[in-house]
Amino acid sequence: MSKPRARVDIAFPFRVDRRGRTAHAGHEEHVRDLIEQVLFTNPGERVMRPDFGCGLLDIVFTPNSPELAATLELSVHAALQRWLGELVEVESLDVTADDNAVRVRLQYLLRATGNRRDEIFEGSAL
Repeated sequence: MSKPRARVDIAFPFRVDRRGRTAHAGHEEHVRDLIEQVLFTNPGERVMRPDFGCGLLDIVFTPNSPELAATLELSVHAALQRWLGELVEVESLDVTADDNAVRVRLQYLLRATGNRRDEIFEGSAL
């Protein structure tokens, strides 16, 4: 009986590995890459999925306020739930904007493995 192979997904951003093949990523890294895509893709950017993403980079130059932070956290949570809800369960989310960057601190549970992750995602409008 052969040993089961570990799950391998396509790496993001798409690239070619040193063997000339599509680069792969482990499941946890792949899910992190998917989260990054949801966070920093603006709605309307994807041709076949015009409602994909949450447009965080649009708020970089918006004045900070408690209302904006609460609205952002709600919209980010909703986007993650919609697009990745079968892969992750969001446990904690904190969105901050300063100067020309957005920072998202996200704690989540990987549904496939039960592992908890604590990640920081940063994006810049420049």
